[in-house]
Amino acid sequence: MSDQRPDVRTEENDATVPHKGRLLGIDYGTVRVGVSVSDENQKLASPLHNYQRVSRQTDEQFFRSQVKEYKITGFVVGLPLHMKGDESQISCEARRYGQWLHSVTQLPVTFQDERLSSAQANVLLAAADLTKKQRKTRIDKLAAQIVLQTWLDRRQGAAATDA
Repeated sequence: MSDQRPDVRTEENDATVPHKGRLLGIDYGTVRVGVSVSDENQKLASPLHNYQRVSRQTDEQFFRSQVKEYKITGFVVGLPLHMKGDESQISCEARRYGQWLHSVTQLPVTFQDERLSSAQANVLLAAADLTKKQRKTRIDKLAAQIVLQTWLDRRQGAAATDA
């Protein structure tokens, strides 16, 4: 997206996200949003919530409360790309959602390619021998964990190569 605002970063340009402090990982959805959280050293991501979207005002309150409760320093939003790597309508929606998160919290936002994260989450949940209902209640936050952990691993790998 060439008209992207400079305060919302892509996975190629995430320098504004602090290297210390907890991050929230977001698996964007039009109905539910998966939320995960990193540790303060940004080594490990854990699933946190499957947030059912309600209204703009309620959603703002939810994310502001998460930022305050977990002392969040930034967001990593999953970017749903086509298998060839190009963006789709839902990618544009995820970018707008990231911009909205930035406007609500004033925290930096970056994006992580999330191709196959939901499929990977489904495989993990199927291996856990859970019922369909149990899998449904966990899928979005697990996908958010995969997105955030992928970003954390990528950033650490890049830091190791730079050293």
